[in-house]
Amino acid sequence: MALTTENLLSRIVKPAAVAALAVSALAIAPVAGATPQASGITAADINPAAATFTTEGEFSVQGAGDGTPAGAIQWFKNHMGSTAWQHYCEKAVENAYGTTAVWGSANAHWNGASPKHTDGSRPPAGAFVYWNISQWGHVGIADGNGGIYATSIGGKIGHASSVNYFNNYRGWTPAARPHQ
Repeated sequence: MALTTENLLSRIVKPAAVAALAVSALAIAPVAGATPQASGITAADINPAAATFTTEGEFSVQGAGDGTPAGAIQWFKNHMGSTAWQHYCEKAVENAYGTTAVWGSANAHWNGASPKHTDGSRPPAGAFVYWNISQWGHVGIADGNGGIYATSIGGKIGHASSVNYFNNYRGWTPAARPHQ
C-alpha cells in the first residue's frame, strides 16, 4: 500500500479518536463503592428564583481537569449541558480537578475538608460550594463572581449566578485537588 497523505491521516486521526472515546468512557464510569444519589436532588431543593442558569451548548467531551481552580472551572464549562454526572455531583467536582473516588459523597467531602467558610463570604474561583439538601448533600465549584457550576442545574451540568440557586447553602472550602 502506497503511503499517501490520506493513508497517513487515517492512521493518525483514527487512533486519536479511539483514545478520546476511551478516556471519555472512563470519565463517566461509576465510582467504585459510592452510593448512587438517585434520590439526591428534588425540585423542592432548587430555588430558581434566586439565580439564573444556563445549560446550553455542546462542548468538547474532554475537560481540563488539570488540578487547578481554572482547570476545574474549564472542565465544567466543557461539560455544560451534560447529564452524565446527574446524581454524581461529588464525582463531577473531583473529575473537574483531575481525580476521582476521593470522597463518597458531598456530605463526606464537606465533613472532611477544611477550613470551612460559613460566614457568607464570596467563594473564590474554583472553591467547593456545598448545600445540605439530601442525605448525600450537594457540591459544586464557585465561579469567583458569586455564582456556581454544578450538576442538577436544570437537570444538567450548568451555571447559576448565585450560590443560593439550591436551598440550604452550607458554605465553601478552598479550591484544591480533593484528597483525604
